[in-house]
Amino acid sequence: MLKRFLSYYRPHKRLFAMDMAASLAVSLMGVFYPIITRLMLSDLIPNRRYRLVVIYGLCLLLIYFVRMLLNFFIQYQGHMMGVRMQAQMRSDLFAHLERLPFSFFDTHETGKIMSRLTNDLTDISELAHHGPEMAITCTISIIVAFAYLLCIHVGLALIVFACVPLLVVISALTRNKMRRAFQKSRQSIAKINAALQSSISGIRVTKAFTNADLEIEKFEEGNKDFREASRDAYRSMGEFHSSTTFVSDVFNVVILIAGGLFLYRGSISFADYSAFVVSVSLFLNPVNTLIRFMEQFQSGVAGFERYVEIMDVPEEVDLPQAKPVGRVAGAVTLRHVTFGYGDEDAVLTDVSMDIPAGATFALVGPSGGGKTTICHLIPRFYSLTAGDILIDGISIKNITAASLRRNIGIVQQDVYLFNATVRDNILYGKPDATEEEVIAAAKRANIHEFVSAMPDGYDTVIGERGVRLSGGQKQRLCIARVFLKNPPILILDEATSALDNTTEILIQQALDELCRGRTTLVVAHRLSTIKNANEIAVIDGGRITEQGDHETLLAANGMYATLYRRQFRETDTI
Repeated sequence: MLKRFLSYYRPHKRLFAMDMAASLAVSLMGVFYPIITRLMLSDLIPNRRYRLVVIYGLCLLLIYFVRMLLNFFIQYQGHMMGVRMQAQMRSDLFAHLERLPFSFFDTHETGKIMSRLTNDLTDISELAHHGPEMAITCTISIIVAFAYLLCIHVGLALIVFACVPLLVVISALTRNKMRRAFQKSRQSIAKINAALQSSISGIRVTKAFTNADLEIEKFEEGNKDFREASRDAYRSMGEFHSSTTFVSDVFNVVILIAGGLFLYRGSISFADYSAFVVSVSLFLNPVNTLIRFMEQFQSGVAGFERYVEIMDVPEEVDLPQAKPVGRVAGAVTLRHVTFGYGDEDAVLTDVSMDIPAGATFALVGPSGGGKTTICHLIPRFYSLTAGDILIDGISIKNITAASLRRNIGIVQQDVYLFNATVRDNILYGKPDATEEEVIAAAKRANIHEFVSAMPDGYDTVIGERGVRLSGGQKQRLCIARVFLKNPPILILDEATSALDNTTEILIQQALDELCRGRTTLVVAHRLSTIKNANEIAVIDGGRITEQGDHETLLAANGMYATLYRRQFRETDTI
C-alpha cells in the first residue's frame, strides 16, 4: 500500500523535492540560535565584543527572514501539492466508480461513497503534504540537534537520549489502538452521510407522511455511533498525548537535575549549561512534532485504506474476444437464461425468447416475476449465471459494453434527470448534437411547446431529479433524450404505469412514435398498452408461463386472460 501511495508523488517530483529542501533548510536554521547564544555567553559578552554581538544578532535576524520565506513556500506550495494529489485521487476514484458494475451500487449506499470522495481524501491530502515533511525534517533535526548536544556535553546528551526509547514504546503501544479507533470514526461519518443523503432525497415523502421525528431518530442513531466512535478515538489520542507529554516533562526535569549536578562538579560551564538548556528544545521539539503527527498519520492511513478498498473492487470489463459493433439491426435472442443477484436464489430460470429486428415484444405478469431483470440483462448491466443473450446472432459477451449500450435506449418508470438545464438533460442522449437536433427530439416527444413556454426555455434548470417538472413532463423529457440517441433497440420498463390517463395518452403517442422502426421490449402492467405487440410473454416466478399474441393468449384463457379481464372489469367499475 505504501508503494501505491508514493506513486501519487511521481507527477510532482520537482515540487516535492523543493518542499523537502525548504523544510530541511528551515530545520537546520533552527540550530543557529543556540550556537550564537553559546558563542555570546562564552565569548562575546564576557570579552565585551559588543560590535560582534550586534553583527551576529543581525545575521540571526536575516536567517529568520529567510526562514519566514521558506515557511511561506512550505505552507503554500506544500499544501497545494497535497491538494493536487487529492484531486488526482478523487479523479481516479470517480472514474473507477463510473466503471464499476451495477452490483457494487446495489450493496453500497451513496452517502458512504460520497464520504470516501470527500472526508477521506481530505485526510489523505494532509498526510501527503505533512507525512514526508515530518518524517524527513524531524529525523534530520533530531540527528543534528543530538550531534550538537554531544558537542556541548556528552554525558548530558546521553542522559537525554536515554529517555527516547520510552517515547518509542508508548508510541508503539498506542498506535494500533488509535488506528482502529479512527477507522471506526471514519465509518461512522460515512453512515451519517448515507443517512443524510437518503433523508434529504426523500424529504417530500417524509413531509407527506409527517415522519420528520422518525427521520430525526434514525439520524440520531448514526450521530450517536459517531459520538461513541469519536470518544474512543479521542480517548486513545488523549492517552497517547498525555503519556508522551509526561515523558517530555521528565526530559526537562532530568536535564535540570543532571545539569545542575554537572555544573556543581565543574564538568560544564555556565555558558555551556545555558546553551544546552536552550538547545535541548531543538531535540525535543521534532520528537514532540512526530508524536503530535501520529493523530494526523492515523487519520490519513485510515482514509487511504478506505480509498484503496474501493479502488480494489474489480471494474466492469469486456472479455478479451469482445469487439465493438456499429449500428445493429436489432434482433434479440435469449437462450436458456438463468440469473440470480449475488448469492440469492435464481430470479430467472431457463428463459428463452426470440425478438426479430423491428418487432415489439411485451413482458407481463405479477410483480417480482423477473421482467425488469430481463431489461437489465440485455444491456449487460449484470453477468448471466447461465445461458446467453444474442444481438443479431452475436453473444453480448463478445460485444464491448460501450458499443452494446450505444445501440439500446431505455425509458423507465423511475426517470432520472440531472440538476441541469432542459437542453443538457436532452443532450445526455447525444452530447454532440446540434440545437436543431435537440429541438426536433423535443418535438417528437411532445415536450417542445411546454419547454418553449418556460421563462428560460431550453436553458431552464429543472432541479434535482427534475423536481420542478410533473411526472409526465419528466417522462417526455426522458423520451426526447432517447429520440436524440436514436438506438435500434428500445426497452420500455413500466414507462407509463405511474401516470394519469390523460398524461398517459400523450406519453403513449410519443412512445408509439419512438417505437416505430425499432426492436422494442415493453414491460407493462396496463395490458391495454401492449395489445398490438407482435408477441407477448407472461413471466411468473422467473419463468415464461405463456407466450403468443394478444388474441392467442386470450383464447388460451390462462394468466394473461385473467389479468386482462380483471383490468377491464376494474375500468368498467370506475
